[in-house]
Amino acid sequence: MIEIARVFLRSDIKNRIKNGHPWIYDGEIDRIEGEFSDGDIVDVFYHSRDFLGRGYINSKSRIRIRLLTRKYEEIDKDFFLNKIRDIVSWKKKLVKDTDAFRVVFSEADGLPGLVVDKYSSYLVIQIGTLGMEKQKTKVIDALVEEFDPKGIYEKSDYAAREREGLKKFRGWIYKSGPELIEYHSNGLKFYADTKGQKTGAFLDQRENAKLIKDFVKDEVILDVFSYTGNFAAHALKYGAKHITLVDYSERALDVAKMILDENGFSGKYDLVLGNAFDKLREIDRSGEKKYGVVILDPPAFAKSMSDKRSAYRGYKEINLRAMRILPNSGILITSSCSRVVSEQEFMIVLYDAASDTKRRIRILQKGFQPPDHSPQINIFETFYLKFFVLRIEGMV
Repeated sequence: MIEIARVFLRSDIKNRIKNGHPWIYDGEIDRIEGEFSDGDIVDVFYHSRDFLGRGYINSKSRIRIRLLTRKYEEIDKDFFLNKIRDIVSWKKKLVKDTDAFRVVFSEADGLPGLVVDKYSSYLVIQIGTLGMEKQKTKVIDALVEEFDPKGIYEKSDYAAREREGLKKFRGWIYKSGPELIEYHSNGLKFYADTKGQKTGAFLDQRENAKLIKDFVKDEVILDVFSYTGNFAAHALKYGAKHITLVDYSERALDVAKMILDENGFSGKYDLVLGNAFDKLREIDRSGEKKYGVVILDPPAFAKSMSDKRSAYRGYKEINLRAMRILPNSGILITSSCSRVVSEQEFMIVLYDAASDTKRRIRILQKGFQPPDHSPQINIFETFYLKFFVLRIEGMV
């Protein structure tokens, strides 16, 4: 049997760890007994020598250890299979009107460093840590046993891997499948683009897209940061007169065209390739008030706390421009997926934008992460998505 290194924590660790948070930073470690290689499984103990849990370690990461379990148990294929089966058992009860959902949401689902999305009969996975990379074979075996998928695509192509000493990787790792994976949601056909963003689509906005239903009928709409047209397809389904999609990616707009056409919306949309900030400024300067609804669904402007100030400026700029081009009583549908920007901070940004444009804003709907992306209160970092439907009003 392989001997596992033993990690002992300092006596003054934060209650965060005791209360269920899986991250242990270098400064919280008192000593390590035994040999280990980065990415190995280690046992973690309180300073009192009481067992805390088992997880993987990486000396190159600011987060030194990520816990996988608080029990003495083998981290083998059955460990991952049982975890995944437990997660899926309750998510299937809550996820409705779709054949696509997030199977594993990293830390929130007890498997830090791993994201798994299911699109119809295919799976797309992302691995962001060295420790989970070393467990990949077991994870894949568990996923195959549970889902018997037609194929599994790995899309581990984000910068966080480089901080873990890993190279980016993208490709089919079990069987094979199409470049565009068809799936269905809320009565609409979509495609997850294996060459696109995230795992190919933004499943976390699935429920929020339904919240726009009462605000888009017969409206001319501007959809900024449209990606492959999730909000556009829903808006047209709910009776929008016309929608203009703006995105910097020609490929994303090509996929959006395919999605909109195959859902029967030909002739009801325009595609604009370009920078969203520039397009909003251009419309603002023209003085046009032809849009009754503006949708803003930008990527995360802040990946870390050091990006926060520039993220504020970005969020304020796009929301301010949107408010300026909307008429009184216009509808602004706006969101933020930056984890480091809280809901309260995002609302302050909206308030500042409204103040500068001399408008009042009324919250008509507020959205959140769907059940398959549900956060844990014990792990604050699992909260990230903010979504508002706002009525933009003039000053009385």
